[in-house]
Amino acid sequence: MTWQQFKQTYLIKFWAPAPAVIAAGILSTYYFGITGTFWAVTGEFTRWGGQLLQLAGVHSEQWGYYKLIHLEGTPLTRIDGMMIIGMFGGCFAAALWANNVKLRMPRSRIRIIQAVAGGIIAGFGARLAMGCNLAAFFTGIPQFSLHAWFFAIATAIGTWFGARFTLLPIFRIPVRMQKVSTASPLTQKPQQARRRFRLGMLVFFAMIAWGLLTAVDRPKLGLAMLFGVGFGLLIERAQICFTSAFRDMWITGRTYMAKAIIFGMAASAIGIFSYVQLGMEPKIMWAGPNAVIGGLLFGFGIVLAGGCETGWMYRAVEGQVHYWWVGLGQRYRFNHSGLLLGRPVTSAGHPLG
Repeated sequence: MTWQQFKQTYLIKFWAPAPAVIAAGILSTYYFGITGTFWAVTGEFTRWGGQLLQLAGVHSEQWGYYKLIHLEGTPLTRIDGMMIIGMFGGCFAAALWANNVKLRMPRSRIRIIQAVAGGIIAGFGARLAMGCNLAAFFTGIPQFSLHAWFFAIATAIGTWFGARFTLLPIFRIPVRMQKVSTASPLTQKPQQARRRFRLGMLVFFAMIAWGLLTAVDRPKLGLAMLFGVGFGLLIERAQICFTSAFRDMWITGRTYMAKAIIFGMAASAIGIFSYVQLGMEPKIMWAGPNAVIGGLLFGFGIVLAGGCETGWMYRAVEGQVHYWWVGLGQRYRFNHSGLLLGRPVTSAGHPLG
């Protein structure tokens, strides 16, 4: 295989979802085995919000919720923080390789309202349930945590209601019809594509170098960034979106992404079980009404917004402004969850995912 063939097949074209999701499941297993924690993002995003509040003069460290998830350190000194930075870098590099970065504005104000409102609802549900589609589902079920099953079933129900709700006439945008005589071919500017590919390679190798240099003194932090780059590449190139996995089942009957996620969790569960047999403690969260209510809210919110935690991240770096609003809505709710949820009653001192 020549370099051009490799480049076109593996760096520019989209990847098949099923192998990519299985790879993500396997990668998340090794991430757990090496770092001691699972692949999760909402807990770290909540810490980012709490520390931004501190910069604004708010003593968020005194809130019960932030005491539970711990605000010590910075994103550069926390495993989850470095992993998320790596995810953004991996997503951006992959999007640049494929020349898939372009500023795309929402076509209607109703879409912005959907993005913000859905993001807020989903964000609150994720904090209430102790995780999003990752910690409370994709990486939670392989940890053999009952709360993840509660969350998964509730999320499926919530997405059904969300799908029915978003089909209401108020959310329908008028389609602009334009008369044409012939089909217009899709073209790219070759020079722009080459420049962006080179920039993507620069971003990719810069993230790899950052991770390797960090690993010299702080191995887990450096490896967390490298894992994050891998996660970012997978979700962007394969367009892995848990929202579409649920939503498509209720609207179009498509189950391809849902099956891929099941296969990914199955592969991860085998690896997690082996680590547990070696003496590692799985990340078990408390199962209660919070997981059910949080799952219902999260499922409804992600369909209303159009994206979950993984979906909005790679679409945002691709330039889809709609998902900037989704991210802002979720960050807003994460930040205020600490005040609204107060001091939760817990059965274990695990950090939230």
